[in-house]
Amino acid sequence: MSSRASPSIAHEQHRLIHDIYVLLDDGDRRVLQSLNLSPLEFSVLEHLDVAQGRRLTDIGAELLCVKSTITRLVDRLEAHGLVRRTPDPADRRAQRLLLTPGGLALRDAASQLHSAAVERRMSLLDQAEQQQLRNLLAKLRTGLSDALATAES
Repeated sequence: MSSRASPSIAHEQHRLIHDIYVLLDDGDRRVLQSLNLSPLEFSVLEHLDVAQGRRLTDIGAELLCVKSTITRLVDRLEAHGLVRRTPDPADRRAQRLLLTPGGLALRDAASQLHSAAVERRMSLLDQAEQQQLRNLLAKLRTGLSDALATAES
């Protein structure tokens, strides 16, 4: 018999959230694999669709990627003709990233596949459960974000 204490409900919740993240990430990988995209590459394309001409450093910060990771990622996307770099007119040391027409077409196709997969996954819950889960997750996200912001100041 183990002398380890039973995990608290907080630990169980943390484990469940982690497990769900892993399952969602794996599902995203499988969906996007048909388009030869990784989930992180798809995220970059999505961020560019929101606002054309984003700075690489801003995209990296939003995706929680260190500079070397975002540089390698953008190099791959650029090699496939999906994005192009352009000098930032406000800061000649910086670069902005633009979607190419091919990148926009791929982003649209990936968005459709991803959206359909998200709908299928979430259909495991009924409408009331989905709303309840959304509210709880939004509350948790806000609290965690606020706590991190407070810890940084």
